[in-house]
Amino acid sequence: MSAKHDNLFSRSYLCILAANFLLYFGFWLLIPVLPFYLEETYNCPEAVLGLVLCCYTVSGLSVRPFSGYLMDKFPRKPIYILCYAVCVCMFLGYMIAASLAWFIVLRALHGVAFGGVTVGGNTLCVDIMPSSRRGEGLGYYGLTNNTAMALGPMTGLFMHSHISYTGIFLTGMLVSLLGLLCACAVKARIPESIRLRNERKANGSAPADGSGGQKAKLSLDRFILLKGIPVSVSLLLLSIPYGSTTNFVAMYAGEINITAPSGFFFTLMAAGMGVSRIFAGKLVDRGYITQCIHYGYYPVIVAFLCLGLCRFVSPESVTAATAMFYTVPMLLGVGFGVMFPAMNTFYINLAPNNQRATATSTYLTAWDVGIGIGILTSGLIAHVFTFYMVYLIGTVLCVVSLIFFVRKVTPHYNRNKVR
Repeated sequence: MSAKHDNLFSRSYLCILAANFLLYFGFWLLIPVLPFYLEETYNCPEAVLGLVLCCYTVSGLSVRPFSGYLMDKFPRKPIYILCYAVCVCMFLGYMIAASLAWFIVLRALHGVAFGGVTVGGNTLCVDIMPSSRRGEGLGYYGLTNNTAMALGPMTGLFMHSHISYTGIFLTGMLVSLLGLLCACAVKARIPESIRLRNERKANGSAPADGSGGQKAKLSLDRFILLKGIPVSVSLLLLSIPYGSTTNFVAMYAGEINITAPSGFFFTLMAAGMGVSRIFAGKLVDRGYITQCIHYGYYPVIVAFLCLGLCRFVSPESVTAATAMFYTVPMLLGVGFGVMFPAMNTFYINLAPNNQRATATSTYLTAWDVGIGIGILTSGLIAHVFTFYMVYLIGTVLCVVSLIFFVRKVTPHYNRNKVR
C-alpha cells in the first residue's frame, strides 16, 4: 500500500493530537506568567527566578530516561494516562501553595509528570501512525504544540492583565482535564517488544523476559539511546537559547521598551512553525532528514543574533526596534519547524523498534537539558549584563551546534541508521 493510501487520520490519531494540544496549552498558558507570579506573590528576586523555574525542567529530564525504559517494557498507555492525570492535579496545587518552597516542590512534581506524559504521547503517536507517513504525522503532532504555543502565552498574558492568578491556574486545570479525557479515548497498540515477549512466552521458546534463558541485565542503553548521544550534543546546544527565549522574552521586551503585546511573539513563532512543519514532514518522509536539520539552523542563528542586537537599536527608532523584534519569532518558527520533525525521526531511525520509547526519551531529555541550562543561566547573565547578552551567547552556541552537526553527527547517522 502506498503512502498516499495509508490512513493517517484515524480516530486514535485525532484523539492523541487533541490530547497533546490541550496538554501543551495548559503548559504554555503558565510559561510567560510564572516569572510575574513569583515576583508578585513570593517577592522572588530576579537572580533566583531562573533557579526556581528550571526545577521543572530538571525534574522532568531526570525521569525521562526511566519513563522511556518503562514504556518499552510495559504497556505505554496506562503510564501515559497516570502522568497526564498528575499534570492536571498540579494546577490545583499551585492555587493552594502557601510558600515559595511549596511552589518549588509542586513545580518539580509537575516536571516529573510532564516528562513522562510527553515521552508517552510522542511514542504512542509513532505507534498509531503508519510508518510510511511518519514524518508527516510527527509534523502534525508537533503542530499541535505550536498551535498551543501560539494561543497559550497570548491567553496567559491577557488573563494576567484582567483576572487573578487563581483564575489562570483554574483555566489551565480545566483545559488539561479535557485533554485527559481525549487521551483516555486513544486506542493504543501493543508495543512490539511486549508482543514478541508474549509470543515467546506462549510458545515456550524463551522465558517471559525474552532473554533466551538468562536473566536480562540492565545496561545504560536501556535508558539512553547510545547512538543518539552525538546528535543530543547538537540538540542541547540548540535548546539553550530556546529556553531563554520562551521564559524571558516578555521581560526582555520590557527592558528594551517594546510596548507591543509580547504574547504576539509566541503567536508569530507558532505560525512560522506551523507552516514549515507541514512541508518539512513530507520532505522527511522522502528521506531529506539531515538536510532539513542542516538548513533549519540558518534562520535560527539569524533570529537569535537579531534578538540580541535589538538592545542596540536607537531609542528614537521604536518602530524599527519593534519590527526587528517581531521578525525574530518568524525566523525561529521557520527554522525550528523545519528541524523538529526531522530531529524526531532522526532519533527513531537510529533505534530498533523495541527501543522506540527510549529513542524518544533521549531526544526529549537532550532538549530539556538545554532548556534547563538556558533558564538557569539566563537570570544570572541578565543580572550582570541584561538579557541582550543571553541571546548573543545563544547565537554562538547555535553556530557551534551547526558545525558539530555537519562534521560529526551527519556522518554518524549515515553509518548507524537502521531504517
